[in-house]
Amino acid sequence: MSAIKYFIVLVLLFTSPLLFASPEIQSWKLKNGTRVLFVKANDLPIVQVAVTFDAGSARDPAGKNGLSMMVAGMLEEGVPGMDADQIAAVFEDQGAIFSASSSRDMLTISLRSLSGAEYLEPVTSMFRKLMLKPTFPLESFERERSRALTGLKQAQADPGTLAQWNFFKAVYGDHPYAFPGEGTSESLTLLQWPDLAKFHKRYFNGSNAVMIMVGDLGNRQARSLAKEIAGELPDGDKASPLPDVVLPTKKNEEFMAFPSSQSHIRIGQPGMHRKDPDYFTLYVGNYILGGGGLVSRLSETIREKEGLAYSVYSYFWPLRKEGPFLIGMQTRNDQRGKAISLLRSILKDFVDNGPTQAELDAAKQNLTGGFPLRIDSNKKIAGYLNVIGFYNLPLTYLDDFKDRINEVTVAKIKDAFKRRIHDDKLVTIVVGGKQ
Repeated sequence: MSAIKYFIVLVLLFTSPLLFASPEIQSWKLKNGTRVLFVKANDLPIVQVAVTFDAGSARDPAGKNGLSMMVAGMLEEGVPGMDADQIAAVFEDQGAIFSASSSRDMLTISLRSLSGAEYLEPVTSMFRKLMLKPTFPLESFERERSRALTGLKQAQADPGTLAQWNFFKAVYGDHPYAFPGEGTSESLTLLQWPDLAKFHKRYFNGSNAVMIMVGDLGNRQARSLAKEIAGELPDGDKASPLPDVVLPTKKNEEFMAFPSSQSHIRIGQPGMHRKDPDYFTLYVGNYILGGGGLVSRLSETIREKEGLAYSVYSYFWPLRKEGPFLIGMQTRNDQRGKAISLLRSILKDFVDNGPTQAELDAAKQNLTGGFPLRIDSNKKIAGYLNVIGFYNLPLTYLDDFKDRINEVTVAKIKDAFKRRIHDDKLVTIVVGGKQ
């Protein structure tokens, strides 16, 4: 080995742990109650900012589902003295990207900008205005509601979307998680223009917000920026606790005829919440069952061995309350009975017997070995910070990830799945073909 190659090997050997070290997370609170999380990343002159409110679709008023998503979509339609085109020009002129989105738990507004003051100052000022003083123009509201209604009609022509909607309704009943964030034709029709301002006033406050920043900022600059952006949010109150999720009392199977050659299948039940003590055990176990792509049990049997489906998967979606455990696939109508029977058999065997040690070892290697790729960009780190801050997870979450994965055993997976997945309470939804 040449001296140069030897030197390179030594450099890689002694620096690789540093390259893959978890980012240092700083956290503090503003006077109005907003929690701030910050990671310094000076590799690129870019800053990623997001403010997240406990204002997802679970906060939609009864009968007015779709309101949270409508509020998110209309934030950049107007502020006092500026219309949508003028607002968009501010971000475009500085090469910045603004976005707003709503999921079941969260409403998040985000900004990605160059870190130089000449770029950052005008876009953060506009970001603050959109967050604090959106005007929700009436004409824009009527246009966006009409567009949303058209989108719902198109979605109703997709059997996969119908299967997903029906699954959540069957699993969650009257719980807020039951309803699609997009709303329904009935609920969108009931929405009125004043509802947007009322929703914004209730949930856009400091006590109900988490702010995250990742990028090319000094510590003092980060604190100043956080205060500048979120410091003017009113104090307000946190959103009220969501109702508890109730586990189905019996098995439920529903079929919806649909003129399609494929049947779309969803099977599952309420799963786990984000701070669940079984989180890592169920996460690793599900990777083996159906979350690991082509190497999972479901895929190896249903796709590779039997050829019953091109794609079959399972996942836990942890939310503030118990999000769903879901298994999904689509298969030809004439073989759906065989596919569903086989799927249930695989799930029952996994719940009864757990994985093999070889499966667990391979899963741990894949999950821990691929972890550095999950935090290899500011955007990915920002995504983790948002989850850590919103769900009040430990600031050491990223540092602890590998250890928590490696602590999982076959016995723990078997125990957790037996306690959490109940064959006699599973919901099965099938959309496609004829009965």
